Amino acid sequence: MPQTLHKQEKEQFCKLFKQDQLTDFEDRFAVMEAFMQTDGHVSSAQMIERLNDLNLQLDPEFVRDTLKLMCQYGFASKRQFDNGEILYEHLHLGQHHDHMVCATCGAIAEFEDPGLEALQVQVAERYGFHLLQHKMELYGICAQCMSRRRTLLPLSDAPKGERLVIARLDGGPMARARLMAMGLRLGDEVDVITNSGQGQLVVGIDYKRIVLGRGLARKLMVQVKPNSESSMA
Repeated sequence: MPQTLHKQEKEQFCKLFKQDQLTDFEDRFAVMEAFMQTDGHVSSAQMIERLNDLNLQLDPEFVRDTLKLMCQYGFASKRQFDNGEILYEHLHLGQHHDHMVCATCGAIAEFEDPGLEALQVQVAERYGFHLLQHKMELYGICAQCMSRRRTLLPLSDAPKGERLVIARLDGGPMARARLMAMGLRLGDEVDVITNSGQGQLVVGIDYKRIVLGRGLARKLMVQVKPNSESSMA
């Protein structure tokens, strides 16, 4: 964060929090200071760990409450991506960015695109909306994960939202017959609708949903389609 902006944020924090006579101001200010020194997105657990590293032993519930207040007063923004974890990021007045989230490693990249922002306003106006705010989250696979990716992988390892081609049916004759009876054949394209990494997963093929157990999904080897577009909104 630029030093001038950092100073302004701290001054406003002091003014607003003192104005409302919030208790334990010095400790809350310490949380604010530590938060301002972080980059990207942090969870409350990561903030507590950072404060401990700074020899600030604060009650975890107090830290979470302070982060909540920082969101309430507009110094932080709370985000909850597809993995369900609540993360906090800096909220700077007059600035906006969107996010790209890696479905494999969970890395979050921030991006700004003035052309995209203008297009969103135009689309809103086309439908008679006066746009107040928005958030955009793009889910995909980051370059680092793609560089380590296998060309052929079991369906059980495929992330939600990906479109793949069935390249091989492994297992014995009974397993292959069962997969074919479900309507899964070599060369078919499948969309991964749900895959939490545990239990059953759901794929789509020819407008039909098929539920697979993990054991069976491991026997279905799929080929990643180069430059394929996700069928998931």
